[in-house]
Amino acid sequence: MSFDKLGLRAELLRAIEETGYTKPTPIQAKAIPLIIDGKDIMGGAQTGTGKTAGFTLPLYQRLMATENPGATKRKIRALILAPTRELAAQVNESVRTYGKYLPLKSTVIFGGVKINPQISKLREGVDILVATPGRLLDHANQGTLSLSQVDILVLDEADRMLDMGFINDIKKIMALLPKKKQTLLFSATFSNAIKKLSKDLLHNPALVEVSQRNTTAERISQTIHPVDKSRKRELLSFLIGSKNWKQVLVFTRTKHGANKLTKQLIIDGLTASAIHGNKSQGARNRALSEFKSGKIRVLVATDVAARGLDIDHLPHVVNFELPNIPEDYVHRIGRTGRAGKEGEAISLVCIDEHGYLNDIEKVISAKIPKVMIDGYEPDPSIKAEPIKKSGGGGKRHLAPSKRGGRKPAASGNRRGSEGGNGRPGGSRSSSAKKKPGNRTRRQKSDR
Repeated sequence: MSFDKLGLRAELLRAIEETGYTKPTPIQAKAIPLIIDGKDIMGGAQTGTGKTAGFTLPLYQRLMATENPGATKRKIRALILAPTRELAAQVNESVRTYGKYLPLKSTVIFGGVKINPQISKLREGVDILVATPGRLLDHANQGTLSLSQVDILVLDEADRMLDMGFINDIKKIMALLPKKKQTLLFSATFSNAIKKLSKDLLHNPALVEVSQRNTTAERISQTIHPVDKSRKRELLSFLIGSKNWKQVLVFTRTKHGANKLTKQLIIDGLTASAIHGNKSQGARNRALSEFKSGKIRVLVATDVAARGLDIDHLPHVVNFELPNIPEDYVHRIGRTGRAGKEGEAISLVCIDEHGYLNDIEKVISAKIPKVMIDGYEPDPSIKAEPIKKSGGGGKRHLAPSKRGGRKPAASGNRRGSEGGNGRPGGSRSSSAKKKPGNRTRRQKSDR
């Protein structure tokens, strides 16, 4: 099937042709006709399968069908919510790419940057707004935007928004939107919480799912390298050097861990940079740009900062530390093997992480092959220890996992550690609530 069989406008087909795509991906072929028909969608697909275009193209098609050329000021008619700055920026880039030959305007708003330039853009009038939930509510509270004319709502990476504690923000946003609208919910994984959210937000939705939920891409080669925790950095540098990897995305669980590992890799003679919520948006943009251009060889990232990173032909992803939420493993390795390309996902696993590994293998319904590296075999005398809290202090208790492995006991909202706020804490103080006219710390956040 070709794109012109989907009933898209000539302007959209022209923009698609210029991107080099010739036929729709499975998620696009299934979702686009349903969205054009005005149906609510619950869409599931592995990352890198083209779901952004899957909702952007028909969104433009529907907006143009009700476009009013004589309108004096453009109003927000489509709202796309994304959990992180990087994903919001990436989605907005796609929106601009596919709509380049249409008269509709779009912009993006997120935390971590000054709010005044965003206010200026909104005052000019936009048709499509891409936003992170927290910064959107900041604007709504200040009266710098109205959502009363929204016809289409898109929740992208809905699972991540729930992981990051955005459920209350989403409920507040829903209260600002018209009851009658088209809602599109996209998620790489479907948890029970996502199912509940879809029942609350969607009306008789069509399920569009092109792969078994929580599966990993077939084109991604996955390998576990058992190693002692104290030798992980040494093994990582050895792998990068001996295999001559030119571009490697490495995941840690914490911001402190990302900074520490980056410094150690630089000492080892590798060009590296860290990207996480405590970095300014400018620093994050520079690190990503230098990684894409090849100026730096290793990008060390936390889960929140890395969600939404779209890097063409990224060959290698390394889990320096396994995630404590098993579904995040799917998202991490989904940064490689995108758009039909092959990729390699390596996980360095110490004895402390065996519970996490068991949970991951149950989620993906597969055993990941284990390969010992000569000279880096684990010391059998070392005993497992509790994994420290992601916040950096104390020890995290290991509770029995429902999946049979070990996982951290609940320790509060994830937004307080490496969540959408991009800083410790993350909740607005009671004193700040009493002063709506003042800019609070939340307005500078990565929400």
